Amino acid sequence: MLNTYFRVIVGFMVLLSVVLTTFVHPNWMWFTVFIGVNLIQSAFTKWCLLETILMKLGVKKGGGSCAVPTSKDS
Repeated sequence: MLNTYFRVIVGFMVLLSVVLTTFVHPNWMWFTVFIGVNLIQSAFTKWCLLETILMKLGVKKGGGSCAVPTSKDS
C-alpha cells in the first residue's frame, strides 16, 4: 500500500510542476528537479522523507508493488 501512495503522490507532484512551469513561471521546473534528485538520493541512501511521513500517517508497508510478485502472480 505504501508503494501505491508513494507513486501516486510523486506522479501528481511531477505533473503539477509541469503545469506550473507551463502556465505560471519557468522557475517551477526546479520543483521537478528537486523531486528527481530526491528519488536518486533515496535509491542510494534507502531513506525517503515521503515514505517516513506516510508511515507516520499510518500507511501500511505491504503490497501494491509492480516489482514484487504476489501469490496470484506465481
